[in-house]
Amino acid sequence: MNLPEPGTLSEAAQRVQDALRAGGFTNTVLELEVPVRTAAAAAESVGCTPAQIVKSLVFQGAVTGVPVLVVASGGHRVSETKLAALLGEPVSMGPAKFVREVTGFAIGGIPPIAHTRALVTFVDAHLLRLGDLWAAAGHPNSLFALTGDELVRMTNGRVAEVAE
Repeated sequence: MNLPEPGTLSEAAQRVQDALRAGGFTNTVLELEVPVRTAAAAAESVGCTPAQIVKSLVFQGAVTGVPVLVVASGGHRVSETKLAALLGEPVSMGPAKFVREVTGFAIGGIPPIAHTRALVTFVDAHLLRLGDLWAAAGHPNSLFALTGDELVRMTNGRVAEVAE
């Protein structure tokens, strides 16, 4: 695997790097030469499986409008039924404008941390069984390595079975 050396980051990726440091984490954000907007593209770029890519998805409560972050394996689909049961109300994927508003990031590079506001967060239990993981870092070309345990600590997320 040929990863670039850490260097100058885009503004969004730097926000994620700063949040990592502020949280006491030593993980390093990398910006690649190519976009890694999908789990398959990200996995190919860093030499892992799509399952090891952490995707950050924002849902919205149908009744309360509450934003909900789900961090899940790139190899799984999130079950809206399971998520609704956990949240106590129906949910749907958040529209792009809503996602940008509550996270501060555009779809395609949403990290699991450094959001505009605190989000109710669920961590897919499957991620904790995968060892090394990679998560988006705020820009379509950026990501960082982490473990499932670090992910739970970073997000203060509730571990749950959310995959279909």
